[in-house]
Amino acid sequence: MNASPFELQRNAFGKLVLTTPDGQTHEGVMPVRAFPIQSPERGISLMSSDGHEVAWVDALTDVPQPAQGLIREALGGWEFMPEIQAILSVTSFATPCTWQVLTDRGETRFVLRGDEDIRRLAGNTLLVTDSHGIHFLIRDLTTLSRDSRKILDRFM
Repeated sequence: MNASPFELQRNAFGKLVLTTPDGQTHEGVMPVRAFPIQSPERGISLMSSDGHEVAWVDALTDVPQPAQGLIREALGGWEFMPEIQAILSVTSFATPCTWQVLTDRGETRFVLRGDEDIRRLAGNTLLVTDSHGIHFLIRDLTTLSRDSRKILDRFM
């Protein structure tokens, strides 16, 4: 699909409405990232309410405002992946154990079931999955404090 020429707005019910250059209207579209962790600003599909792609965005920064803001807002509204900024403590170095962490959304605790629930993605990016299936992102482990990296090293 073409990268831009489309119009995007919210209707009276708060749903996104996409209008294509040929005048077709798609109500209730939902943006979906193709690569949510490695390239969150690139490769975004705008899906119709019946699950078909109606537009493709190569790079979010190429989309003019206000459509860019509407897409960002919609993505942020349903994606939940807190980023770990610090590992404050762990109850044990054997799993399962409880981690106390500081995230971009505040301080929280979660249970790590096993070492296999820490996955290395591209480069220095890690994905940590808690016992409830919630994913926590460590975007760049080199930016963590020395103490946080020391704790993390015990599990990897």
